[in-house]
Amino acid sequence: MFEYLLNIIGSEWIIIIFVALILLLGTNRFPDVVKKIGKLVGEYHNAKNQIQNEMKDVTKENIKVSGPVKDERQKLDAMSKTLGIDSKSKSDEELRGIIKNKIGQPENETQTKK
Repeated sequence: MFEYLLNIIGSEWIIIIFVALILLLGTNRFPDVVKKIGKLVGEYHNAKNQIQNEMKDVTKENIKVSGPVKDERQKLDAMSKTLGIDSKSKSDEELRGIIKNKIGQPENETQTKK
């Protein structure tokens, strides 16, 4: 019988929480608390959307490699060509560092440096 009493569905919990809040806060303070909670939820969603947009800007640069490459150097050369980097006088490690830095920049910064 006790197990049956704890079998409450999600929407019933919301009703129980609202009733408990009204009992604890009273009917005068309840609307203010709900407004503050709404503002907090809105700020959370705005911050989440802003972070998602920033992540999209960082990962927007697509590197295209046309055709198969035989070794690591060809892959680095193809990537540097796509990003507009002169790869002839640079070692593999230098190219990896430059490509890593260039890909990690937002799109508008990458375009202004070209």
